Amino acid sequence: MLAEPELLRGVQRPRLFTAPPTFLSSAGQEAVELAAHAGLDLMPWQRHVLDVGLREREDGQWAAFEVAVNVPRQNGKGGVIEARELAGLFLLGERLIIHSAHEFKTARVAFQRIQSLIMGCPDLRKRVSRMLCNTTETSITLVTGQSLQFIARSGGSGRGWTGDCNILDEDMILGDDAMGALMPTMSAVENPQLWYLGSAGIGSQSVQLGRLRRRALAALEAGEPDPSLTYFEWSVDPHLDECPPGCTDHDSADDPASWAKANPSLGYLITPEFVRNERASLGSSGIFERERLGVGDYPSDEADTWQVIAEDVWRALAVGDVREIAEARMTAPVALAIDMTPERSHAAICAAIRWRGGVHVTVVDHRPGTGWIVERAKELHGKWNPRCWVVDPASPAASLIPTLEDAEEGLGVEVVKPKAREMAAACGQFYDAVTTQSLTHFDDAPLASALAGAQKRDLGDAWAWARRTVGVDISPLVAATEAAWGLSAEVEEPPGDILSSVW
Repeated sequence: MLAEPELLRGVQRPRLFTAPPTFLSSAGQEAVELAAHAGLDLMPWQRHVLDVGLREREDGQWAAFEVAVNVPRQNGKGGVIEARELAGLFLLGERLIIHSAHEFKTARVAFQRIQSLIMGCPDLRKRVSRMLCNTTETSITLVTGQSLQFIARSGGSGRGWTGDCNILDEDMILGDDAMGALMPTMSAVENPQLWYLGSAGIGSQSVQLGRLRRRALAALEAGEPDPSLTYFEWSVDPHLDECPPGCTDHDSADDPASWAKANPSLGYLITPEFVRNERASLGSSGIFERERLGVGDYPSDEADTWQVIAEDVWRALAVGDVREIAEARMTAPVALAIDMTPERSHAAICAAIRWRGGVHVTVVDHRPGTGWIVERAKELHGKWNPRCWVVDPASPAASLIPTLEDAEEGLGVEVVKPKAREMAAACGQFYDAVTTQSLTHFDDAPLASALAGAQKRDLGDAWAWARRTVGVDISPLVAATEAAWGLSAEVEEPPGDILSSVW
């Protein structure tokens, strides 16, 4: 039963959380009180972040060297930043705080917000020596010499400074160059701290956020907190491709309870009505899931790529003689298969033939959208006269089956529909063919990309392909696996007049 939107309040504790277990006290309550004195009233989740993030050990050092807050947009992460910076300047005695953002306009807005808080509080304003906001410097400096500097991140930003605290806003756009410039600024500091704040990962731009998240997940899986990282993530656990109808183990994007799980400020800053309208407007593009539900796309380190089949093993099976394969196809049976992404953003048609005692697979077509598939399938069917077409009836491509089987609109043939155990067998056969070097391919880029982003999902005692993140397209890999399986599936063989067009 779906929650009633009007009664919803955001969940104040994150779905993913880890923090160093050893601490004596926290400066969080003092930071919250100072913020309130400056006119910044924090929500419970913001107070919780400060309380945990500002925990101190018995020796006076921060319990966490790094604090990461991953929360969807417009939930109020700016309030956390402002409270942390006020505390650093007026409570903690930090000599230099560096606030960086991906773009300077974002850093400038952050400056204006904390400037307003300080100037509106006489007790804080009288401790300020100067405030600068010009083309060369944007900063706040106290009469004690303490400074808060605002910069845009680049490979050289911050070099030469010695920062007690680095605030890295928009951490979903944070790579190695910026980290290489900012991290050394803390090496000579007695008690440094890094704060990362942003929203869900956006692929290859989220290098550092991906690292932090992997550390947090590893700590949660092992049941042993990371000794130097505090990580908060408000997000949902989205449905997987293989989830059956009515699955209750994962979160639905249409359920207001999911909105509350991912947005702690729901009912405070964000109204359920707005989220409902946002959902209707963005539809199934995946944007709503990322921006409002915290479902990110996080890059993997090199050690984490190609998890199922090693890249060097796969590349070694590539062949370049297209003519020889085309000649073999003139006499060998062909199986074709179709698959598409769950979002229906891309689809692939792949083929497989018997060749040199093994199997050769290739990506025949791979394009955005789905409207092109049926006409392309009709064209290929007329040219190649395949022994079968394969479509998984439990996949998003299953919606094409009635049209493909229709004599007037589609192919007029019965599509082979593998059961779950047959899909598991197909994946096992594909894997075995690779490991025994009895499979070849043309080193198609879409197929290689799919393999690099694929992982296994359990199917009883066997397994099937799954994508590691929402943004990965494994449709070429699934279609190639199905096509290879289709070479030995039980079907009524087509007439023997095989046409001789090349791929």
